[in-house]
Amino acid sequence: MNSKVNETPRLMQQREQFVPRGVLTAHPLVIDRALGSELWDVDGKRYLDFVGGIGVLNIGHSHPKVIAAVQAQLHKVSHACFQVVAYEPYIELAKRLSQLVGGSQPHKAALFTSGAEAVENAIKIARGHTNRPGVIAFRGGFHGRTLLGCSLTGMSQPYKQNFGPFAPEIFHTAYPNPYRGVSSDDALAALREVFATQIAPDRVAAIIVEPVQGDGGFLSAPPEFLQALRQITSEHGIVLILDEIQAGFGRTGTWFGFQHAGITPDLVTVAKSLAGGLPLSAVVGRSEIMDAPTPGGLGGTYGGNALACAAALAVIDAFEEEQLLERSQQLGEQLRQGLLQLQARHSRIGDVRGTGFMLAMEMVKDDAAASPDADLAQRVIDEARNGGLLVIKCGVYRNVVRFLAPLTSTPAQVDEALSILDAALARVLIA
Repeated sequence: MNSKVNETPRLMQQREQFVPRGVLTAHPLVIDRALGSELWDVDGKRYLDFVGGIGVLNIGHSHPKVIAAVQAQLHKVSHACFQVVAYEPYIELAKRLSQLVGGSQPHKAALFTSGAEAVENAIKIARGHTNRPGVIAFRGGFHGRTLLGCSLTGMSQPYKQNFGPFAPEIFHTAYPNPYRGVSSDDALAALREVFATQIAPDRVAAIIVEPVQGDGGFLSAPPEFLQALRQITSEHGIVLILDEIQAGFGRTGTWFGFQHAGITPDLVTVAKSLAGGLPLSAVVGRSEIMDAPTPGGLGGTYGGNALACAAALAVIDAFEEEQLLERSQQLGEQLRQGLLQLQARHSRIGDVRGTGFMLAMEMVKDDAAASPDADLAQRVIDEARNGGLLVIKCGVYRNVVRFLAPLTSTPAQVDEALSILDAALARVLIA
């Protein structure tokens, strides 16, 4: 018998007392342990985890290769600060990331701690390379919670609130959304309008774009859109930055989301699932651009921590040895077909979309405009949790339910999740 039953109320009360309300916790749970695609709360209840630390655990909780690598590194060097002395895991990881992004072309990588830190440094590098101030981002994009990250993020709530004034020389434009009638041509026309009315292209240092908008609603950039951005940025000497923080590391069925479009960006930001749960991020890019900042211009005390680097190397090994890219494609197709079947039975699922195993469903009202229904999305999420499945929301209107299960999930677990979701939808829509 579990001696800790009913621990959740006590711990959640302490959370309320000592943790500020600005730190949101999507589910009123306190977890005790996790393995693979499952976790257990302090009262012993099991849940399927289709959030994965918001895309951090693509190889699942407590992967044995990551545990072994971190334990081995802990006995050698846990931290030294790469700005003081170099250590091999940092150098080896920089090499492997450069090869994953650039292939045989000269690339370099700088390691940091969080996704927002990677984005900040990518902008610094682009400005240092071009000596230009402007940055163009996209509506619905999410690039972090720092001042520059909030400035780049194309959503007002909950990220901007009353936190301004924001960083200057940031401009936002439309991102393709076929479900809402915004084509690639529409988005490109909006970008040209930004050039004509807000900032000339020769003053733009960078365009930063997610190949699949994460928090913005799992909107996939059509290949022709990314190809056009590559052509436009090359024509005007603008640095093209692909923010792969959520889409990267196998989530879409390829190492990086941009690979579906057959392009090579100038800079790529990675984080989240890079180190299997340890805090680590990187900017990877063309050597001549990465070398723009002079010595001392890049860095950070914890950036490229030795333990995190060892974990990241184990993550790459696990992807290669366990064929996780192929598994991502297979599980993604299974989940997509299951969600489409749910959509056929539940008309309030307005859209099923995404790429690979990065999928979502948009919940809408029963009206002619298929208006976003954030309340319905939240009720589905709550009912799914009651049934033993954890998912979270996203989208500008917070009406999109997203799925970020580990790529190590089994087909049986995907089927179980779809069954729980189906029952949750039925309960909510009948009520």
